[in-house]
Amino acid sequence: MDFERPGQTGKTDQPEQIDGFERELRQAMERRPAPPSLKRRILQQRAMRRTQRIHSHTIWWQRLAASVLLAGVVAGGYSWRQVEERRKGEEAAQQVLTALRITNHALNDMNRRLAVRSHDEK
Repeated sequence: MDFERPGQTGKTDQPEQIDGFERELRQAMERRPAPPSLKRRILQQRAMRRTQRIHSHTIWWQRLAASVLLAGVVAGGYSWRQVEERRKGEEAAQQVLTALRITNHALNDMNRRLAVRSHDEK
């Protein structure tokens, strides 16, 4: 079904009557084969994006692993500090008990001597 433009006589199937715009439009609408390098470029871009995505995921997992490791080191350091403080506290308690035993022994010895002297003076 051909449409006539105003001012035309009805002879629209002749190529001489097609104006420049219509010719350009037809040329633009013609199917042209893709350039031979298009498929290669598309596949390279796809491979590059995939590589970048894998690299991005790898970096993300490395950062996650480093964060977990760092959290473990901090928690281990805190735990070690608590154990060390408890050990020092227990060591101090043992030193106090040893000092009390020595003092008790010295007082018992002094009491024995006083008792002997007091007994000799009577």
